[in-house]
Formats: sequence, C-alpha cells, structure tokens
Amino acid sequence: MAMTTAYLDAIAAAGRTTVTHIGLVNGSGVEISGGSYARKAVTWTTSSSGTIRPNADLTFDIPSGSTVAGWRGFSASTSGTNYGGADLTSQNFASAGTYTLLAASTAINHTAA
Repeated sequence: MAMTTAYLDAIAAAGRTTVTHIGLVNGSGVEISGGSYARKAVTWTTSSSGTIRPNADLTFDIPSGSTVAGWRGFSASTSGTNYGGADLTSQNFASAGTYTLLAASTAINHTAA
C-alpha cells in the first residue's frame, strides 16, 4: 500500500532538520577538500508531495585540480553523518573556481515506492 502525501510530507519535514549541510564529492564519492572549500549550511523548502529542495542556490569554492561529480547531505559542517545525495554532471577545475549547486535542480524525494 502506498503511503499518503501527508505521511511523505511528515517524513520530509524530519529530513529538513536532519540534513543541515551539503557537500560536494568527486567521481569516487569522496568529498572535495583543500583550498577554501567548505560544506554549506542548507535550509530546505517546505515539503511538496514528499519533495524538499534547498531554499537558495549554494555556491562553493573549489580548489584547483578538483572534480565535482555529486552532492551529499550531511548532519554537520564537518564530520557528521553522510546521508547520501545525487550525482551531477562532472565538472573538472584545472584552476580554483566556484561551483553553484542550483536549488531548482537539487531535491530529496521521499516517495512511496
């Protein structure tokens, strides 16, 4: 039996308080490090049918020689629990730069599979 939208939204609301930071990972799933890279605090939208999104784009400083290939949700600004995320189209940075994770393209979907 599929769960109701009310249930999915309740679970998503719990997720909004659990995933407090977003970090970027390379193609091996290892978080980027070095330079002035840091995870970004995230505030999530109110759930809509079990889906939450960051309420704003997040811009990260990327060190030279890094590859951005995905994002992960974490419970803290450093260390903490990695709750998973999604793959992105890989982008290589031959020199230091910035990467903007678009809120409109980023989501956590709580669905009744």
